[in-house]
Amino acid sequence: MEQIWLKNYPKEVPATIDADQYASLVDLLERAKMEFASRTAYISMGDIRTYAEIEQRSRYFAGYLQSIGLKKGDRIALMLPNILQHPIALFGILRAGMTVVNVNPLYTPREMSHQLIDSGAVAIVALDAFSKTLKEALEIAPIKHIILTSVGDQLSFIKRRFVNFVIKYIKKGVPKISFVNAIKFNSAIKQGALFDYQRPEIKPDDIAFLQYTGGTTGVSKGAMLTHRNMLANLAQAKAVFGPVFNEQVQTIVTALPLYHVFALTVNCMLMIDNGGTSLLIANPRDMKTTLKEMARTPFTVITGVNTLFSGFLRQEAFHQLNFSKLRICVGGGMPVHKNVANDWLKATGCHLLEGYGLTECSPLVAVNPYNITHYTGSIGLPVPSTDVRLVDDNHQDVPLGSAGELWVRGPQVMKGYWNNHSATHDIMEGDWLKTGDIATMDDMGFIRIVDRKKEMILVSGFNVYPSEIEDIVMQHPKVLEAAAIGLPNEQTGELIHVCVVKKDNSLTEEEIIAFCKQNLTGYKIPRKVTFHEDLPKSNVGKILRRELKTQFLAK
Repeated sequence: MEQIWLKNYPKEVPATIDADQYASLVDLLERAKMEFASRTAYISMGDIRTYAEIEQRSRYFAGYLQSIGLKKGDRIALMLPNILQHPIALFGILRAGMTVVNVNPLYTPREMSHQLIDSGAVAIVALDAFSKTLKEALEIAPIKHIILTSVGDQLSFIKRRFVNFVIKYIKKGVPKISFVNAIKFNSAIKQGALFDYQRPEIKPDDIAFLQYTGGTTGVSKGAMLTHRNMLANLAQAKAVFGPVFNEQVQTIVTALPLYHVFALTVNCMLMIDNGGTSLLIANPRDMKTTLKEMARTPFTVITGVNTLFSGFLRQEAFHQLNFSKLRICVGGGMPVHKNVANDWLKATGCHLLEGYGLTECSPLVAVNPYNITHYTGSIGLPVPSTDVRLVDDNHQDVPLGSAGELWVRGPQVMKGYWNNHSATHDIMEGDWLKTGDIATMDDMGFIRIVDRKKEMILVSGFNVYPSEIEDIVMQHPKVLEAAAIGLPNEQTGELIHVCVVKKDNSLTEEEIIAFCKQNLTGYKIPRKVTFHEDLPKSNVGKILRRELKTQFLAK
């Protein structure tokens, strides 16, 4: 496909990027320490950590990992919210030449154990508040090394004691569970400080992250994102936003979890390259506390998903914030609704730039130009050094303006799926990654997503795959058949609706939802269940989810 989008780049945005500016993400951090040592890297609960402090503590943590006999290439699971321990541990793992396995702390034991087993993780860094889930997961997927931390562990002495006391004894937020082979995070840092850390040789093609994503079969797969993949996407984001980023040192609101690949690239890596500051929000659901922290810290950049932006707009305190320095607002993970984008512009004076990405693409593929003057309703233009195609079922390019499956090619495309050659083969066509999303492109190069070939459900920016929900529902002894679909919802983008054929007439909606709560993360739990005499099927007996969805939308 002709790269017609290049003519609509802002004049300062290049057509290509240098994916090899750094040899590894470790080079990026060490360069930041040299150039920005005294600058504030992170703010958490009012405490400040400089680049020099993050570099030192991450080096100590890398030394600890080496001191217990772990080797380059080992996989280390990281299960933390947005607290100071997260970037320290993350960069410590990378500096030891090991691979970060990001784990959603809200996973159920079933989901967590699958990821730990599949990745072959040999150690895990986890928040003690999630000990109960971790304990159950480790009964299935035992791990030799466990590093536990409390929320306040990396805060100043007085604040650390206060925060940890309140969470443990006042809020009762830490289960009374112990692990035989666990060490406290702060103890690991102290132990690592006594060890002579040896920096391993890290090559661009080494795996930096195993970033797990769902699949059409419902089986979670680990996308192998190399150091070069991540650095390429960093350079692409920097090229797209650079004209604004270069004006000043940036301060970004990091409410999206850093275990989410969008925040990992934009909020973490891009800010390190800029020498900017990241305001860590540990619990964005606590809007009152979040807005207080935002009020204390003048910010220039914010990222989020439609539900987060919508939630902010409903808070009176949000409208009292000072937006005079706000320059860039980026929405990803799910479509940004027009009414939210318009209300955001009125409240802040800054456009919401909708973008599009996939875990398999590190993740950024396309984004609206920083200088747009109106809501486009599209995912924008492909980022520099990225090629796209729209193809039909015969893998032939469709005419401009016609709908076709979006294929992507570029240096940010993953190495493949971890230990899953068949899934890699299914999604890759040579250098092209088949996204499974159906899109159109106009004569300006702007892309619009019109459907999802994979029938994925998008809830608050998180991928939910129907078959995973169906697999759980079908385990209920009173269920004969089940189909999960996504229906539009103003708050979450889509809600999960399950259509069920009963095996036992006594089955109720409440029973199914309660059953799902035992086996699924919160955002994967169905919000609506309806019962049917039968479900529409193809001539080979496959349940036609799309037909079900069409029926409900018609109503």
